[in-house]
Amino acid sequence: MMGGHHAVCGAAVWVGLTATAPVIPALHMLPMTPAETALGALLCAGAALGPDADHAQATTAHSAGIVSKAATTMVGAVSGGHRHGTHAPLVAVGVALLAWASIHYGWLANTARFTWAWWLCVAVICTMMLLAVKVLKLVPTWPRAWLVGLGTAAAVTLLWPDFLPVLPVIVAVGWCTHLAGDLLTTGGLPLAWPFRLPGPAFVPDAIWGKNGYFSLPVLGNVGSGREWLLCVPISLYALFGVAASMYALLPT
Repeated sequence: MMGGHHAVCGAAVWVGLTATAPVIPALHMLPMTPAETALGALLCAGAALGPDADHAQATTAHSAGIVSKAATTMVGAVSGGHRHGTHAPLVAVGVALLAWASIHYGWLANTARFTWAWWLCVAVICTMMLLAVKVLKLVPTWPRAWLVGLGTAAAVTLLWPDFLPVLPVIVAVGWCTHLAGDLLTTGGLPLAWPFRLPGPAFVPDAIWGKNGYFSLPVLGNVGSGREWLLCVPISLYALFGVAASMYALLPT
């Protein structure tokens, strides 16, 4: 999937899982307040770009000039290249387990200001927000995206610390949403990374290739008309969910 489509899918999935406003069709699997749904949707849009940190041409690579270029190049080298380690189901399970542990053991509950955990939250919120607003074209330049990201991180960590335990869930949902999107394209996912598990002879290569990648390529190639056809209504749903959640915050 294209970066913008990953982002809108991340936002839409978050709305679908968390929204409690009666006008929003949702699954109510992770019911949250309208504020958590609205802010979480934007952050989840940024989190859904996380797996592409292995790609030197992805949105993440352009966020901080030479520093982000070097970082994505290093991640790509360590993970084996684009659509390797960071796109592996095993890594997605690890991200989900880390999110569960963070909540279960309360690692981010009552985070004291200016500790390492607090600064980690600042970095995570800033990164997710600046990526979201830039890839969704809500701001035109990277300096403005950084201002939005830093402003959001400062406001949340200083004024809304109760939101911090939600961050691991946002990262996990965004990460897994990204992988689900790529699974539906012809590139697929490395099923057994770090090992190579070729598909059996009776399974078409388009689904489970000899290179060990598995896909359900209903969307075809990245950026196809089918991908656009799917993501337009998804974008409208995400936009409606955020708008309805923000409206629910207004005094009656």
